[in-house]
Amino acid sequence: MATIFETRLIGNIGKDATLKKLERGIIAINFPVAHNKNWRDKRSGEQKTKTTWINCTIWKREGSSLRIVDFLKKGTLVELQGTPFAKAYLEEDSTLKSEIRLNVTNTNILKSANPFDVEEFENLESEQKTNDLYDTNLSDFTIDNDDF
Repeated sequence: MATIFETRLIGNIGKDATLKKLERGIIAINFPVAHNKNWRDKRSGEQKTKTTWINCTIWKREGSSLRIVDFLKKGTLVELQGTPFAKAYLEEDSTLKSEIRLNVTNTNILKSANPFDVEEFENLESEQKTNDLYDTNLSDFTIDNDDF
């Protein structure tokens, strides 16, 4: 029986998306997204926020439209769907770090840092926003910590 491990994330982009060309004509579009959890501390009554950063990657084949990069700017509120995974790596000082990553399969711009971008994004051809431009066969690909 097949299993599905997919998640939906709504958050703000932390910095403009970057492109990285890999071997075999694969392009990785990388950007971090912040998820904020807000609550009021029961003891002090103080409002608190915990931010979790998720490094996101959209996979494209060379020759595919990269128009989505124009919309993935710092401050933009996005809704993303994709496959999450955790990655561990060693820092230069030999400490072990881990991070949450999301291989994005669907993108929706909810509120752009530039208000005109949302309307323009909605007017993009639907095939430019759908899964068939994403390469979700990721067994051959790795992204390092310095990609973000």
